[in-house]
Amino acid sequence: MNRVAVVTGGSRGIGRAVALRLAADGQAVVIAYAHASDAAEAVVAEIEGKGGQAVAVRADVADEAAVATLFDTAEQRFGGVDVVVHAAGVMVLAPVAELDLDALDRMHRTNVRGTFVVGREAARRVRRGGAIVNFSTSVTRLSLPTYAGYAASKAAVEAISPILAKELRGRDVTVNAVAPGPTATDLFLDGKDEATVERMAKMNPMERLGTPEDIAEVVSSLAGPARWVNGQTIYVNGGAA
Repeated sequence: MNRVAVVTGGSRGIGRAVALRLAADGQAVVIAYAHASDAAEAVVAEIEGKGGQAVAVRADVADEAAVATLFDTAEQRFGGVDVVVHAAGVMVLAPVAELDLDALDRMHRTNVRGTFVVGREAARRVRRGGAIVNFSTSVTRLSLPTYAGYAASKAAVEAISPILAKELRGRDVTVNAVAPGPTATDLFLDGKDEATVERMAKMNPMERLGTPEDIAEVVSSLAGPARWVNGQTIYVNGGAA
């Protein structure tokens, strides 16, 4: 029986790389996207072009009805759900004194409520031997100025994940969070000048930005063979302190 993965935020950036990697690992992939339908369908076409199975579904991760439909689609098309990778997220950067509270609410809705909504559905439906992988950020440790709102929303993910892991006792389902460091995606690069990007690339001893594929490699392990890693936050940042 082939494994089936649901990947939120799977149309772009790290989510796209994760969807492609899991498909290469032999999993059927359900790609959830918020707005970028063309990008999501392009990922589906790339997976199918390589002999894999995929479908794209529009879903607001904070909307419980939409997320239920997302999981329904996975079960109807591919027979069930084994892996859930919740990579969808919103990032707005500003100092605490200047952060627009509407932007804070938007981050909270997607990053915190979305993790609860997706996690709740995953807890109900993921089959034995499955895995749930949420996304945090290394900024929860790096404490970079302007990242307070975003880091706070992702710190909630780090609190939720190990508790859900314990709540799934006896199910043989792992729950972990992945916390990338600075990674070369549109979300990260947007609005940053070359000097800022270079400075952040030098924060780790590897002296480069991460790539989406670096992150997808770790997710691939957590979604498959790494059965003894559970309730953890894995910092994937090249050694940035």
